[in-house]
Amino acid sequence: MVEEVAQALQPERGGTFIDCTVGLGGHAQMLLARGATRLIGLDRDPAALAAAREALSEWPDRTELVHADYRDLAHLLDARGLASVDGVLADLGVSSMQLDAEGRGFSFRRDEPLDMRMDPTRGETAAAVLSAIDEAELADVLFQFGEERKSRRIARAIVAARERQPVETTGQLADIVRRALSRAGWQRIDPATRTFQALRIRVNRELEGLDVFLAAAAGRLAAGRRFAVLTFQSLEDRIVKHTFRDLGRGERPLVRVLTKHPLTPSDAEVAVNARARSAKLRAVERIEVERI
Repeated sequence: MVEEVAQALQPERGGTFIDCTVGLGGHAQMLLARGATRLIGLDRDPAALAAAREALSEWPDRTELVHADYRDLAHLLDARGLASVDGVLADLGVSSMQLDAEGRGFSFRRDEPLDMRMDPTRGETAAAVLSAIDEAELADVLFQFGEERKSRRIARAIVAARERQPVETTGQLADIVRRALSRAGWQRIDPATRTFQALRIRVNRELEGLDVFLAAAAGRLAAGRRFAVLTFQSLEDRIVKHTFRDLGRGERPLVRVLTKHPLTPSDAEVAVNARARSAKLRAVERIEVERI
């Protein structure tokens, strides 16, 4: 949704833009090419930063890439003496690069170590989480983060399987889930999809502090400038929707919500990139200071 992001953020106005999840650098390229004076790109994944550095090599004097979690945004801006910025973008969730890269453990399409960390330099792997979590908590994780209605059945199957041998690969986990749901009837998606999503969210704390980050990022916008967020699953989108709505309410609203309903990809984009089909874009604009 490059064009939709461009329309939301208006980089042609110039200024300092923050790409909180720079990934392969596609959106950052667009922002710089269309007028952003300075771009600071953050990412938890060192491999993503390496790819972004190559993609943005045309603008070395206008680009800074930082190995950081987007939830550290306020601290990073303070360290650079930036009281406000002219645009913020957050493209949430797992990236195509992470899904496709071998050895990362995000996908059940290959049998590989069950890692799932967006930042492979820190934190517990998915295998480590599965080895220690108790059955009740695991069921809660699957239900809350994967919206998996058969969470208790799956959790029971995983705990029984790990008593026989550690669950350490994506293939093992996918097989356990599929067997557990073998009598659950036809499903539109692979039975393991929701379990993998839930475990990934748990490993990376993807929803933890998301609302606080959204409010902090909106609060660092200069008057009249914009913040756009792309989500790819309903849990994230719900948090973004409600947080933006709350920031736009009350006697002293912080922002004006630009997207009453989220923008979604065009049919043409989905035709060439099927993974874009679940994307939703929401945006807000910082209200003029004198109106607050």
